[in-house]
Amino acid sequence: MPVLLAAAIVLPTPVGATEPLPDAATISAAESAMIAALNADRSAAGLVAVRTDSRLMAIARARSADMVANDYFSHTQPDGRNVFDILTAQRITWYNAGEIIAWNNYPMDATTSAANHQWMGSPGHKAIILSTDLNYVGVGLAVDPDTGKKLWTAVFIKGPDRTGARAAVGTWSVGAGPTAATRRVRIPWAGSDIRLQVLTAGLHSFTVQRRVDGGAWATTWASTTARAGYFTMYLGHRYEVRVSAVDNRGNRGAWVTTVVDLR
Repeated sequence: MPVLLAAAIVLPTPVGATEPLPDAATISAAESAMIAALNADRSAAGLVAVRTDSRLMAIARARSADMVANDYFSHTQPDGRNVFDILTAQRITWYNAGEIIAWNNYPMDATTSAANHQWMGSPGHKAIILSTDLNYVGVGLAVDPDTGKKLWTAVFIKGPDRTGARAAVGTWSVGAGPTAATRRVRIPWAGSDIRLQVLTAGLHSFTVQRRVDGGAWATTWASTTARAGYFTMYLGHRYEVRVSAVDNRGNRGAWVTTVVDLR
């Protein structure tokens, strides 16, 4: 049975803290800074970083915006729902979850650190931030246009791995080919599944593609567990080979490309 954790903290309001309403880029930067701060807290405790989940970001932002729009500060919305109801209604798979909220009137350059400091100073909030059973997070900040009040929400879950695996391509080497006009090129690669605090899926396989002289990509191996491959390449051409890693839940990471120029 999931353990549902929720807590709230009200921060003191500094005297005379007024400033222009921040734009969307400033809000986004503050949210990113909060995620970095939460993960710095986890790192200091020897824990794995929580990964950002775009679905949780949307929920956290909507929760903060709703508190601003309807002038309240609570884990229960005026419509009677809480974040756990929202997670379920959006069909997000979760096994454990927690929400922490805060508000303050600190300037934008101080609101993030102030909220994080107060959360870490509260046992209930700190327990959520430093949980060993949560792996994804979303953070939302909304600012009241009339009062400048900042409303913070952070939503954490324990959910299935949604983070793509990581690939890397090593240094290639060229040997003699089957004809005078060709070369046999060995390209090594490696990979790993990005570690989560819990439920890391694990590395499954690699997909390898290549193209010639900027043409269309062609798949050489769709799903291989090999860590290197041999390619016959013709002199006078430029080849690109790219590799991506896939975990055991099918999450594909970014492509990593190397160039073999035989011109």
